[in-house]
Amino acid sequence: MSRESIDRYFRISEEQRNRRPSGRLWNPAADVYRVRDGWIVKVDLAGVRTDDLEIRISGPLLHISGLRRDSTCGEGISHYQLEITYSRFEKTIQFPRSIESASIGRDYRDGLLILRLHEEGEQARAASR
Repeated sequence: MSRESIDRYFRISEEQRNRRPSGRLWNPAADVYRVRDGWIVKVDLAGVRTDDLEIRISGPLLHISGLRRDSTCGEGISHYQLEITYSRFEKTIQFPRSIESASIGRDYRDGLLILRLHEEGEQARAASR
């Protein structure tokens, strides 16, 4: 392979540099833990403001949705490389039974949303057996 073809292969055109990724859906990673009195859910949401989050429960489903914004872009700024997806997202986690009666504690630190779903009564007792 000639030096010219290698240079051409790695050359990024101005048009490619200024094109934003399209069609990519952002689906944040999540970990789910079972604990004695309910569940702990950790969701990787680096760069998301808590004001841009919505959390809903519907039967056995936990819906987490929101928006990650690019606060760097503005007038006089152009990008060279974009790999982080800035867009709306939705994460749905299905539990083995309804979690509608669970109370939700919420913490957001170091880019992780941590939800503590506390189940009262019979469900929590049955889970701890």
